[in-house]
Amino acid sequence: MPFLSDPHGCQGWQGEMARRICAFDWSVTELGALAQWSSSLCSAVQLLLASPVPLVMLWGRAGYMIYNDAYAEFAGGRHPYLLGCQVEQGWPEVADFNRHVLDTCLAGGTLSYRNKELVLLRNGQPENVWMDLYYSPVAGDDQAPAGVMAIVVETTAHVLSERRREEAERAYRAENERVQLALNAGALLGSFVWDIQANRLSGDERFARTFSYPADQPLDDLSIEVADSRVHPDDLARTKEQADYSVQKGVPYNAEYRIRRPDGSYLWVLGSGRCEFDASGRALRFPGVLIDIHERKMAEESLLQLTRNLEQRVAEEVDARVSAEEQLRQSQKLEAIGGMTGGVAHDFNNLLQVIAGNLHLLARHEPDNANVQRRVGVALAAVERGAKLSAQLLAFARRQPLSPEVYNPGRIPDSLSELLQRALGENIGIEVQLPEQPWCIKVDRSQLENALLNLAINARDAMKGEGIIGIRGENVVLDPDFCAGKGISAGDYVCLSVADTGDGMQPEVLEQAFEPFFTTKPDGQGTGLGLSMVFGFVKQSGGHIEMLSTPGQGTTVRMYFARSTEAQARALPVGGQRHCRGQETILVVEDNEDVREAAVGLLEHAGYKVLVAANGDAAMQLLLDGAHVELIFTDVVMPGLIKSTDLALWAKTQSPAVAVLFTSGHTRDIISTNHQLSPDTHLLSKPYSAEALTSMVSSVLAT
Repeated sequence: MPFLSDPHGCQGWQGEMARRICAFDWSVTELGALAQWSSSLCSAVQLLLASPVPLVMLWGRAGYMIYNDAYAEFAGGRHPYLLGCQVEQGWPEVADFNRHVLDTCLAGGTLSYRNKELVLLRNGQPENVWMDLYYSPVAGDDQAPAGVMAIVVETTAHVLSERRREEAERAYRAENERVQLALNAGALLGSFVWDIQANRLSGDERFARTFSYPADQPLDDLSIEVADSRVHPDDLARTKEQADYSVQKGVPYNAEYRIRRPDGSYLWVLGSGRCEFDASGRALRFPGVLIDIHERKMAEESLLQLTRNLEQRVAEEVDARVSAEEQLRQSQKLEAIGGMTGGVAHDFNNLLQVIAGNLHLLARHEPDNANVQRRVGVALAAVERGAKLSAQLLAFARRQPLSPEVYNPGRIPDSLSELLQRALGENIGIEVQLPEQPWCIKVDRSQLENALLNLAINARDAMKGEGIIGIRGENVVLDPDFCAGKGISAGDYVCLSVADTGDGMQPEVLEQAFEPFFTTKPDGQGTGLGLSMVFGFVKQSGGHIEMLSTPGQGTTVRMYFARSTEAQARALPVGGQRHCRGQETILVVEDNEDVREAAVGLLEHAGYKVLVAANGDAAMQLLLDGAHVELIFTDVVMPGLIKSTDLALWAKTQSPAVAVLFTSGHTRDIISTNHQLSPDTHLLSKPYSAEALTSMVSSVLAT
């Protein structure tokens, strides 16, 4: 973010929180307007904003909160509510603690806490957290304490990790003590003597039982080969090397290895001994003992597994946090683009509607003028291209109005095959594979089919117009690991994929494939909005989309939609009685004068009686004064106290109910939820043609 240049204290401040602080209305607090802030307060805020660690300043006796970007991340869902809020109101569950902090520091004292345990509300639930906290007074212009600077570092993960480590160490020490007690209590498995010169082995009864010698085997003549056969194959070579080294160097022998028991299981033992030499240094005997260390080894293995699990959990938590931060950044970027796009689309579609409406009226006034008809046709084609571009932008930004319905993917071949073949050409083969009983999904059918068409056209271009495109549907069950960081929950899904056998994409191209206006096609052959539109539609529908591509092996795009268990809607009868239009009275409510005049002209040309209102307030006054209308044709977003939704609510309460048809270039979720329209809401998106307007009006009146 560029430096903020505000003559009243913002000079040099930067970052998201700097923007929020400068935009906040501080005049409603005891601090007063930003222009009235003291130089000491401004300096303290500048220092706070420049710090990478979480800092929050509590100013004045009430403790008004001013904080930096790092603290905003710590605050979680309480941000940005905390900005300008009194600390005791912002953190009511620790109000007494914060009052003590203010009283101490405003009196000139300092406070510090290491791993301070507090109970905070997170997601509506009390949660124990640990933090390093450092509080110090901040002087005002008169050098007296005027505020408190707090450094807040959450150490919850570290504290919990240390506790788990200490528990593991205590468990290990306890187990080790048990092993030592067992040894001291006589955990010997026997003693042995290796006669090196005669290469003979002898031992006591416990030693013979440990190595499973026959009961009648003489204890002074135990086969070395039998003993070797009882040692675990992975340990045998190592134990022999250690024994040879002990004999050669005269050092003590301590070898841990496993011995096979009669039931086939293995027992961990410690062989301990030392070689005895004669006066000339020749090796004579090798006495030793066998000690049971099985429990200790099991404890060590458990500790090792615990440590590995702990490391894995820490790594998973770190990865999850990095993934969540990346998802948040991506979401914020899309939200910013979406907000900008929505506003631009609204104004752009209003302009297109004015142009389109007047072009249609001009064409109808000059039906016999071929030159006029030709030029109007060219202009209307340009309007359609502009409308398509606006729709693509809204789709990417997840702002397009959707009409979801329960849809069976088994209908794809019947509804799309002919359209795909016409759009892709004769040199492209299409293979559709669907399960015998595909699960239903709840999506906007037309947008889904448009997304499949877009992906198929991209696949055709990737194969340079020749090859086979595979469209596949699968019933899949997604587990939590797959869904992590993707914004979807584990469960039943339908995966619809489009695959080609083209050249594929390099990794750096694949990373940008869904970004708006990114395209690898030559100039004039693509807007770079096709994949962005598909991405926005899938995400707005609550699904997930991914692209897999290998250079030289083609590309596959997979769309995941949650399974719907709702019943499929019945198909409406075709060829029913048509509404005879042209006799009703329509109230047109539109704040844009040019758009309003164009709509009135189109409706009057179609034979309707038309009343007009420049906003919702004027429309409601007309209705309350007794104006009789059969349909209210209203823009969604208008100035004034009475909103379009208020008009619709009034219309529903009448007897009989008055039909309502909304129109807008961008609904802003005023008449929808996540831009998904309810079945009883009718919307005509701008820009619309004369035929679309009259057809929609007739359809709504006949409902």
